[in-house]
Amino acid sequence: MKKVINTADAPAPIGPYNQAIVADKFIFVSGQIPLHPFTGELVTDDITIATNLVMENIGAILNEAKAHFNDIVKTTIFLTDLADFAEVNEVYGTYFTDKHPARETVQVAALPKGVSVEISVIAVKA
Repeated sequence: MKKVINTADAPAPIGPYNQAIVADKFIFVSGQIPLHPFTGELVTDDITIATNLVMENIGAILNEAKAHFNDIVKTTIFLTDLADFAEVNEVYGTYFTDKHPARETVQVAALPKGVSVEISVIAVKA
């Protein structure tokens, strides 16, 4: 059985998908970009602010699913420029207290709406 998760506290999907799907104890959160959920404003000029907004969007979706950052077991970070890795990593690390999830970071040619970072996660509810 799967359950759809959507919240007004994170950007609405821009295609035929949902913000997240819960399947058994797993929560699959779709890739989030630095799009402000209330204003629709994109953050494209500051990777630190952009990454923080992405993580806040993920947090809002996890909250709707009754989960937290420490429930995340896997993340995928997409960057259009790996030169941004250190700044993204610094912000990303502040959202976890211990037992960091498994992760990969990959450079891609382009991301939706011309953003420079997108992050997706998989969490497990206890």
